[in-house]
Amino acid sequence: MRYPIGSSGQDLVFTRDVIAYIERHRQLRFWQAEAGGLLFARLSDRDVVVEVATGPRETDRRTRFTYCPDRVAEQREINEMHLRGLMFVGTWHSHPEPVPTPSAIDLHSLAESYILSRHHLNAFVLAIIGQRPVPIGLHVVLGDGLNVFPLEAGTVLPSAAITKLEQDIV
Repeated sequence: MRYPIGSSGQDLVFTRDVIAYIERHRQLRFWQAEAGGLLFARLSDRDVVVEVATGPRETDRRTRFTYCPDRVAEQREINEMHLRGLMFVGTWHSHPEPVPTPSAIDLHSLAESYILSRHHLNAFVLAIIGQRPVPIGLHVVLGDGLNVFPLEAGTVLPSAAITKLEQDIV
């Protein structure tokens, strides 16, 4: 899935594997707890390609309406992915609603993450998966510590196009 990033000329791209991974954690039953994790990408002048989604972990605290990640485990994941050439670009989690919207806690966490992290990014990604399938059930925003910018899906890429994008990334 491709999300144009305002007038920057860049796109945020989620690979099919990442979309499939996040969708597996939709809360379709009343007993399912929120799930979440981190998003890792490769960057180019044109695209931010999210290639890996992690979580949930056994050490996360999860209920039907809350998700509190294990921050120590998250830092280990960030360090490991960095060694693989992947950059931490944000987080994802589930909501038990058909079409998700970020809560005040979600937006505060996004801002706090952006401000407290060492990076050179203009914004972090927050992706929330609801009960409906993608694209309707996926809410994506960017946050720069002060502002939140909702993104709308532009196109769903065929797998051949995603493979080409991945080859083009430096």
